[in-house]
Amino acid sequence: MYNTDLPRRAELPSTGKLLRSTALAALIAGGLLVTTVLPAEYGIDPSGIGRALGLTPMGEIKISLAAEARAEERVATETAPAQLVAVAPSVRAEAAPVPAPAPAPVAVAASTPAAVAPEAAAGRQDTMTVTLKPGQGAEVKLAMNKDGRVRYEWASAGGPVNFDTHGDPYDAPKNFYHGYGKGRNELGSKGELVAAFDGKHGWFWRNRSGYDVTVTLKTQDDYAKIERVL
Repeated sequence: MYNTDLPRRAELPSTGKLLRSTALAALIAGGLLVTTVLPAEYGIDPSGIGRALGLTPMGEIKISLAAEARAEERVATETAPAQLVAVAPSVRAEAAPVPAPAPAPVAVAASTPAAVAPEAAAGRQDTMTVTLKPGQGAEVKLAMNKDGRVRYEWASAGGPVNFDTHGDPYDAPKNFYHGYGKGRNELGSKGELVAAFDGKHGWFWRNRSGYDVTVTLKTQDDYAKIERVL
């Protein structure tokens, strides 16, 4: 009875084994951070493995979407036109003494009401070019009457751009927004824009690439003028 071996206690890992296990876990975590987490969440890919696995574009898209949301809010605030008060025209006429014939009335020049669009010129054609540095945005608008139609085509050389096609009435309230369409990482677009109201209608582009790009816009038909507003 007294010679029976006592049960052996479970052996605990040594300090050296614990340190090696901790170092191995930290090494694995660091590898996952560099090859998976950073590319997928922030578009940072120092090793190049994230792009090979298709994770880096996911991070770049997340960053681009967040930046575009902030940019669109800023553009909507900056481009909303202030209300202008229309000034009624006045006329002064002078009559000559009888029996001499009265001279023709002389009209005094008056300001054109701000809420009335300039007369559109049917068949008008224009070409406008803007160059955007990385991160830079630009906006081009057409002055159009309600139901006016414009055929357009734009193309980006040097890389894709994000775009937003929208319009603002002349007396637009603060934070007003009316969109016709938008897209990301596009090299161009063409079609017909039909004005939903009297006002300014056009395109906003932003360069999200790392290179300079040039956007060329061609417009034709029913609008009064074209101008770069941003």
